Amino acid sequence: MTAPHTIAVLGLGRMGEAIAARLVSQGWDVIGWTRSGRTSGAVRVTLDPNEAVSQADLVVLALFDGPACRDVLGDVRDSLGADAIVVNTSTIAPAEASELARCLGPSYVHAPVLGSVPAVAAGTLRVLAAAQHDVFDRARPVLEALGTVRRCDDVATAAALKLIANSSLAGSVLALRDTLRQADAIGLPRDQVLDVLELGQLGALVARKRTFLARESTPVTAEFTIRALAKDMALLTTATNTPLRSAVGLAGTTAGLEADIAVAATAPIATEEAVLAPLRAYIRGHATGDPAHFRDAFLPGARVEGIRDGTFVSWPLDEYCALFRGRPAPDEPDRSRRIDAVDVHGTVATATMTLAHGADTFTDIFLLVRAGDTWRIANKVYHRHP
Repeated sequence: MTAPHTIAVLGLGRMGEAIAARLVSQGWDVIGWTRSGRTSGAVRVTLDPNEAVSQADLVVLALFDGPACRDVLGDVRDSLGADAIVVNTSTIAPAEASELARCLGPSYVHAPVLGSVPAVAAGTLRVLAAAQHDVFDRARPVLEALGTVRRCDDVATAAALKLIANSSLAGSVLALRDTLRQADAIGLPRDQVLDVLELGQLGALVARKRTFLARESTPVTAEFTIRALAKDMALLTTATNTPLRSAVGLAGTTAGLEADIAVAATAPIATEEAVLAPLRAYIRGHATGDPAHFRDAFLPGARVEGIRDGTFVSWPLDEYCALFRGRPAPDEPDRSRRIDAVDVHGTVATATMTLAHGADTFTDIFLLVRAGDTWRIANKVYHRHP
């Protein structure tokens, strides 16, 4: 199957613009449209969604809800090319996903995503995708540029799994909200409370989002974030015919502590960017041949290990840096590197990267540790693909 050449992204909010920028960075021709009419610094934009769709052989929807998807697709359906694919990353109800699939037929791919803007930029989203086999194969290169793809049985299942994932998030948000309310009522210092919460069941959430949780002011994105999460819980309530505490608890919240926590659970923060810093330094080392970048990326005692010419090697950092002579490889313009996945677990993280170096492709796997606000690579293992 032929991979798409031109992609239209309909919806340029935080996620939509990030998706468009990611696809541009991966070499696709992208045209965007948003109902607000605002311009984007990431992609070329048109004021007419039909113009965007008519140029594309793959259309990505990044819209707020099911009615928005239905309305936009209704407006542009006649402009879709005969072989165009529609990939819907929006969070909507299972019944709404099924309805769109019936209307569009086999050209529809339902692909809600798990992750926020930093994950889009790094290509580490988790994509829940459902489509017919041939259409899925055509959409796969685009989906894999965004992250790791998990194939689902049907569009309703993909939509339901996204709501279930967000339900666990909403439950954590409310648990954290109630805990911090109680701590404030007792008069406990916020820093001490967060220190202790990092040791318990909410530890991963607190550790990742501590910058937001420690703030006294409400971020400007709070209203949108909590509104989206409350919308998702209302969809799950309807789909399951079961009243959910999370739907009631989040509904109507627009500011204050609850909004801060919702943003803390869903918005990009400095910690997520910080864990990428050593990986980017590592990429700069390869791109420039300057070993100083590797010393910025790795801890002094780090080792680099793998199989080289059939023999296991385990280099200390100094020996690894000695392989680089301070200048780029002759074929550097044709080389590429991609961060495939980053998983943070409190003060440690794992990451996977793909390096296409001429005739060789490498998979690098990293163990990272955090000391204060700084992340460094503790170890790297690699596999050289023949």
